[in-house]
Amino acid sequence: MRAFNHINAKSIEEASAELKKAGAVAMAGGGDVMGALKDDIYSSYPETVINLKTIPGLDKIEYHDGELRIGALSVLADVEQNAQVKQFAPALAEAAGAASTPTLREMTTVGGNICQTPRCWYYRKLNCRFDCRRKGGDRCFAQTGDNRYHSVFGGARIGLTPCVRSCPAGTDIPGYMQAVREGDMDRAAEIIMQVNPLPMITSRICPHPCQDGCNQGERGEAVNIHCVERSVADHILRNISRFYPAPEKETDKKAAIVGAGPAGLTAAYYLRKAGHRVTVYDQHEKAGGVMRYGVPHYRLPRTVADKLTDALEGMGVVFRCGTAVGRDITMEQLEKEYDGIFLATGAWKQPLLGIGGEELAVFGLDFLSEVNTYLKKAIGRNVLVCGGGNVAMDVALTAKRLGAEKVTLICLEQRDEMPAGAEEIKRAEEEGVVIHNGWGLGSVMTDGGKVTGLDSKRCVSVRDENGRFAPVYDENDRTVYESDFIILATGQSVDLDFLGEDFLAQLRSARGLIGIDKETYRTPHKGVYAAGDAASGPNIAIRAIAGARAAAKSMSADFGYPLTEMKKETGLTHFDREGAGRTLSVPQPERAAAERTLTDEDAGSYSIEQTVEEAKRCLNCSCYAVNQAELAPPLLALNAVIVTNERELPAEEFFGTGVCSTTALHRGEIVREIRIPVRAGLRSRYRRFAIRKSIDFPIINLAITEDNEFNYRIWLGGVAPVPVRAEKAEELLKGREITPELAERAGIAAADGADAFELNSYKVQLIKTLIKRELTALAADTDAH
Repeated sequence: MRAFNHINAKSIEEASAELKKAGAVAMAGGGDVMGALKDDIYSSYPETVINLKTIPGLDKIEYHDGELRIGALSVLADVEQNAQVKQFAPALAEAAGAASTPTLREMTTVGGNICQTPRCWYYRKLNCRFDCRRKGGDRCFAQTGDNRYHSVFGGARIGLTPCVRSCPAGTDIPGYMQAVREGDMDRAAEIIMQVNPLPMITSRICPHPCQDGCNQGERGEAVNIHCVERSVADHILRNISRFYPAPEKETDKKAAIVGAGPAGLTAAYYLRKAGHRVTVYDQHEKAGGVMRYGVPHYRLPRTVADKLTDALEGMGVVFRCGTAVGRDITMEQLEKEYDGIFLATGAWKQPLLGIGGEELAVFGLDFLSEVNTYLKKAIGRNVLVCGGGNVAMDVALTAKRLGAEKVTLICLEQRDEMPAGAEEIKRAEEEGVVIHNGWGLGSVMTDGGKVTGLDSKRCVSVRDENGRFAPVYDENDRTVYESDFIILATGQSVDLDFLGEDFLAQLRSARGLIGIDKETYRTPHKGVYAAGDAASGPNIAIRAIAGARAAAKSMSADFGYPLTEMKKETGLTHFDREGAGRTLSVPQPERAAAERTLTDEDAGSYSIEQTVEEAKRCLNCSCYAVNQAELAPPLLALNAVIVTNERELPAEEFFGTGVCSTTALHRGEIVREIRIPVRAGLRSRYRRFAIRKSIDFPIINLAITEDNEFNYRIWLGGVAPVPVRAEKAEELLKGREITPELAERAGIAAADGADAFELNSYKVQLIKTLIKRELTALAADTDAH
């Protein structure tokens, strides 16, 4: 073992304080923690081990006021042999006596048994060889590897999946994929709209970083997440009134939003949903911001932006388009009229590059805005586009479709460094755009005042050792790109002049952006909030959406109306075995290069059938390790309560049922005792199946209770990441005496809903058999009494 600090705790208070420190772990009996330390299974090796066994008074077993009370430091041997436990909770005594070996039962504690970490061989592998989901890694290796002892009822949501972690908005992608697989498009839509009310936009224009994190990408093609999202968005657009309803209650608060782009519309949605009166100001003729004026029609049809705007107006959002703050109305006037102001003015300004002849080139965003407005633009025959991002690709393709004979694109980055998405680069090249990587701007060349080309210099590197943008050039390696029309798509900057002198002095940051708190999106001026490009610099739409939601949350909370907390998907997860085995994605429908135009959308939506097929490829990356604690099923069947230093938890809550964690304990929370209500006439049984009678952890264990009215509680362990209650079997048995035929049917009912892998499907038969046997034995016990 590596070196670590060791503390013999003298009280629960001392132990709790120490456990709240980083790098500390608790040790009760020692069997679990010492083995983990010896095998070095931790992703981060503990710095301190807190010994709980030195805390006095936690090893008592007594009957008190109608309850069995068992101290957390009571050893299993004492529980097994205690007369009162045998009398009032025989299933618990049987479970304690079945665990491990007689010697180990003398040191293993009740608290240690119920708090133990999984025995999964990937989790427990020497030297932390597998960085699995439960350790904060990206995958559960049991999903695609050996899983003979793993869950047959689904996986547990442990931490963030790599796709969710890669999405700036934190969209629950596995959650809505599962809803799609189950045919519940309404639930899929609700999951998305909790964090993103603009999926019809993001599914079309987002570079989908979520797909970069998809585990399927390592075996083949990543899941086409954006295509599934688009199908859900299509469902939303077909049911606008259902997903963009007017608020049920109105508040007395008024919010002004400056800017009608992705961030502004997102804030408008959440603030209006909360019941506030929302007015959106924008200098353009129509709402949509960069979505309408900066993204070509062939990527985002104007009809989509129109439907979104109409939906928000249907909720009661008021739009004041053609109204420029700073020109038609001042910030001071907005502050007087509204309770809160949200700034989302984007980045529309052309940055000065400082190259000769720069004024003769065209700014990329101006070029796109003019084409999007009028669907025409006078351009040259030989167009040169400068830039390597998605805007540059949009500019190049638009120029090509306007009729340019030749379109060349140069950028600083090498091919694998280009910020543009691979799909956008591919589409540009399909249509004849020629890309030259590793070239920077020298100066615009002219002849008689007309543009003739660009003097360019070799870019040796784009970023420094810290990843900061700091291009280095070889001034002696130069070339001239001939062109009669140069478009600069090398970025945008933020214009804050609209704020006016007083607000500008307060809000402008050292970077020339609107200064914000990065968690709350509040600005230094009370009642003013900001997000999107104006606060972060040019970025992707989904990041603006995430910031706008956070800002709306802060504003509404400051109004005294906290936004409704997001609903978290609960229960065990599932994935489609056959679908997840497919390495190729369902291709998105696309127009052939020769058929593409300025106005018709290049890519289409999946059919419903294709949507489901692609959603089936999602692994729903979860943890499939099982809970093998011997005492868990009997404590659950006996309706036990777990008492900690902070609260009293019903066993069902303690063992994570519904939230899928190992236990519900917080950091620093310690189990003090177990309380089991004693009920007259309650009968209970426990059974386990293991390869060997002793030492081995159970492959399956179960506990059953029966009262005098023939009400049953049946709990299974070793079959899922949390103990599983056999509710269908209980319902079948309710009020009925056990017969052999009924016991067999109950076993079948208990296994209903199992979702086994091929290698562990034997567990399903074990469930049926063990329940049948134990119910039959329980009936015999009842007859004997």
